[in-house]
Amino acid sequence: MFDRRLIQYFDWGLLAITILIGVIGMVVLYSAVSVGEASQQTSIFYKQMIWHAMGMCLMLITFIFSYKYLDKWAPVIYGLSIGLLICVHLFGKHAGGSTRWLPLGPFNLQPSEPVKIAVIIILARYFSKNIRVPGITFRGLMAPMIFTAIPFLLVATQPDLGTAGTILLIAASMAMFSKIDRRTLICVFLIIIIIVPVGWKMLEPYQKERILTLVSPDRDPLGTGYHIRQSKIAVGSGMIFGKGYMQGTQKKLSFLPEQHTDFIFSVLAEEWGFAGSMLLLFLFLLLIAFGLNIAHGCRDSFGTILSVGITVMIFWQVFINIAMVMGLVPVVGMPLPLISYGGSSVITSYIGVGILINISMRRFIT
Repeated sequence: MFDRRLIQYFDWGLLAITILIGVIGMVVLYSAVSVGEASQQTSIFYKQMIWHAMGMCLMLITFIFSYKYLDKWAPVIYGLSIGLLICVHLFGKHAGGSTRWLPLGPFNLQPSEPVKIAVIIILARYFSKNIRVPGITFRGLMAPMIFTAIPFLLVATQPDLGTAGTILLIAASMAMFSKIDRRTLICVFLIIIIIVPVGWKMLEPYQKERILTLVSPDRDPLGTGYHIRQSKIAVGSGMIFGKGYMQGTQKKLSFLPEQHTDFIFSVLAEEWGFAGSMLLLFLFLLLIAFGLNIAHGCRDSFGTILSVGITVMIFWQVFINIAMVMGLVPVVGMPLPLISYGGSSVITSYIGVGILINISMRRFIT
């Protein structure tokens, strides 16, 4: 028999905020692609509409079954995701100096996006079964480190350091929430300090240049510093209320790089100004607050940690993307959830929100 409490506890507010952010994303994307060829504009815009529609359908599907099944199927989901990442290295599409996509007819799948959800599920399963009052020891962290290291290395070697770094941040946030023993935490920090120089040597020359440009954008104003300079000009020129919808000059003159993907927030800031930017940030803040509230109200540890994982995934993507376009962090490939063009990112975001709503619907079940 259908349990009416599923409707009673349905999080309509979270659903409404998600749809509103998606609508804003489509509106901003239409403006961002308006300077290209008409056929290209139509193709990008309608493809994104299809991705949003598919994402919403998958989000609705996640409502049907209890999130507790994810605990049972976590190893399978994780294994399939790793398999897709391996397929990218073997059969992936090479573009823009990296191999990140699997061609699927007229569309391309970027497995590094849904693998974030897979890592969150497998870590939530592990941490929920290994919570200790004093905190997780270094030995207890070995399995989560392996679960994280495998997708991290597969994604970083595509190369896609932005997404790989996000996977690390999500895993670290979930581990901190689950509580780590103090001695173990000190050891982890010492290890990080030791491996940073090694990691720097492993970076490609262009990746090192991006980090150095962050410190001194003027070192190469027409090269690696160009993206940051033009983005900051667009953001600053928006002033309080912006130049008006589809009136952004940086966008019209094609000064903004990747203005429909990674730098789409610059388009919004130029045309909608400080007021429009703060509106979008407020909506993201509400979405994150809803996620944390769901985690707080959940009665089982798996659902709580799963909610936290999905919420921090959204938080880190928003934080890194906006910090990037404002010149606060190095330029990396990081889409703004539900705003930037990209089907894999959009679908992953909708699935993540769907899982949050699923947990909220069933939070009365012990």
